[in-house]
Amino acid sequence: MKRRARRRAGLEPGGPRGGFTLIEVVLAMLVLLIGMTAILGLLSFGAALSRTASLRSGAAGAIDAVVADLEESLFPLQLDELGDEVAGEPRDVNEHEIPGYPGLVYTTKSTSNPENPLEYKVEVEMKWAVGGTTRSKRFTTLLLREVPFGERLRARIIEGKKPEKKE
Repeated sequence: MKRRARRRAGLEPGGPRGGFTLIEVVLAMLVLLIGMTAILGLLSFGAALSRTASLRSGAAGAIDAVVADLEESLFPLQLDELGDEVAGEPRDVNEHEIPGYPGLVYTTKSTSNPENPLEYKVEVEMKWAVGGTTRSKRFTTLLLREVPFGERLRARIIEGKKPEKKE
């Protein structure tokens, strides 16, 4: 009796043989195939999201560079009737390349706010070429009519420019 039980348990020769049937192997391969397909799909989806995030952060950096460039150069430094340095009327920019972003140019159009003459609505159009096609994006920002202190110093000391007389 004990011998039969040991044989059934596979502890003695002549008992049931261990192993997998063909159906079990095929089912295991099917489960593995479905799992690998799902993992590859998630990896490609993650790569696409990473690319989109990279493009958006690059665009945000370019917009920050445009606004910084506009704050420094949109309003010319002029002298008023008393000889004080003031910010002049804005100069519209046409096809100006953004520093640090080759091939990316912008154009601006400024409009004064009738309720606050020191505030300007600046419409910016950015253009770039991708695969032989020119693409563009527009955005609007508000800027105060002022020349930053750093720009005043740079114009005076480094470039040796003197402010223009206000007309």
